[in-house]
Amino acid sequence: MSASLSVKATLGLVRRYGGWASREAIEDYSLRYAPVSYRRWSPYAVAVTALGSIAYLADFAIGGSIAVTYGMTNAVAAICAAALVIFLTGIPIAVYSARYAIDMDLLTRGAGFGYLGSTLTSLIYASFTFIFFALEGSIMAQALAAGLGVPLQLGYLVCALVVIPVVVYGMTALSRLQLWTQPVWLALMVIPFVTRPPGEWHGSGGVGGGDGSGDGGGFTLVGFGLGAGVALSLIAQIGEQADYLRFMPERRAGRGRIGWWAAVLAAGPGWVVLGALKQLGGALLAVEIVDRVGPERAVQPMEQYRAGIGVTALAVFFVVLSQIKINVTNAYSGSLSWANFFARTLHRHPGRVVWIFFNVGIALALMELGVFGLLNTVLGFYSNVAIAWIGAVSADLAINKPLGLSPRGVEFKRAYLHTINPVGFGSMVIASAVSLAAYFGAFGELAHAFSPFIALGLAIALAPLLALATRGRYYLARERDLPPGALLTCVVCGQAYERPDVADCPFHHGVICSLCCSLEASCHDLCKTQDAP
Repeated sequence: MSASLSVKATLGLVRRYGGWASREAIEDYSLRYAPVSYRRWSPYAVAVTALGSIAYLADFAIGGSIAVTYGMTNAVAAICAAALVIFLTGIPIAVYSARYAIDMDLLTRGAGFGYLGSTLTSLIYASFTFIFFALEGSIMAQALAAGLGVPLQLGYLVCALVVIPVVVYGMTALSRLQLWTQPVWLALMVIPFVTRPPGEWHGSGGVGGGDGSGDGGGFTLVGFGLGAGVALSLIAQIGEQADYLRFMPERRAGRGRIGWWAAVLAAGPGWVVLGALKQLGGALLAVEIVDRVGPERAVQPMEQYRAGIGVTALAVFFVVLSQIKINVTNAYSGSLSWANFFARTLHRHPGRVVWIFFNVGIALALMELGVFGLLNTVLGFYSNVAIAWIGAVSADLAINKPLGLSPRGVEFKRAYLHTINPVGFGSMVIASAVSLAAYFGAFGELAHAFSPFIALGLAIALAPLLALATRGRYYLARERDLPPGALLTCVVCGQAYERPDVADCPFHHGVICSLCCSLEASCHDLCKTQDAP
């Protein structure tokens, strides 16, 4: 420890983090770059862990809801179109997250949003995690009610609490859970589709259209657009994939390089391939049972799998397993997002674990309020904002950086970022505002149906235009001036960190780690003013 640090320690001025925040086995570098020394998993292990999050059954509910509401023909077209959009926009996000070992929030900061500009996207992302936690928890509660007679309200509480012990221990526990359960889950998932001969499926294109958006069987633009909007609400799932991809080991030459790329693409945008297949499966199962159980129950995955598997106990086991696998990810990613949000706004960080309870509490309230019954409405509205965010980030990474309109790397530390970057933040706000106006009917029925596509198109177009207009001035607030060394010691907390996780700090007259920099409330961004020494 340096002399100045020794003096600070003696005076009690060295920052000490609480028990949860100081244990990285639990904290999981929630607000930081994931150091090389911590990324000890193989590309395969990271990919399998990330793909464990696709066990969710909301895909079946979404696919069934689209088919029952807008017709099977529209459902197939909408699901495939949404999957293509999600795959393409997810590629740059997955690659940059794995390459720079940072999560979705830190990536957003450096991809056109600025330090505080990405605060709004933290709320968008947190909303995704607790909305889908609530939807998945509702599905699990439905299974417990149907198979074991557990009252729904009690089932909601059980579903909320059961994931917490695993999520507390972060990537270490999550990787084990996903690796052990994945083969069983895959085997159970395909049973309804491989045990019934193709000729026995009655898949009906005549289902749906009751709301006037479809003709009950044929393809319509309005039905297609509305269905795609619901499916596109899942576009923010790439953020949860990135939360795992940041633990990818460094790329290596030769065969290892091929394995690295295969793992990143499979665990990043590749999630949507199986996701789309599940949505199509849910659509097929829903139209098979809708005449027997009615449209409300036909979209419930428990009803779909009870009919498909034929054994209630096995269907209950499958649903419960699926929901635990996904909701540990929803709770984990939510804790990261809330930790980032409150660290920037309150300059405090009690530890990621605190925000697990906060996120799960919001999700439990949504379950009790019956969010599952508003599936299409909630997801259709949410997709407009989520796709504007993802579109802006993806455009910056895939267009602005290769063209030299933004710096090639991704800077996430407060010390080097402007408060708000109008490139990404402006693109998202404008695209969201226009698409939401369209969603609420300002531009007619067709624009209402295609409002998520309006959000996507505007966000992708505006990102390079605003980068050109601002000449990229709002990406970096100042130049880096770090001393040499692979490991540098923070003058505030006294811990050593890898070079990408520290900044030079004129306020503290030394090197500061990214977390201490985020939590510093007294400096008033001195390092970015002309008066900085």
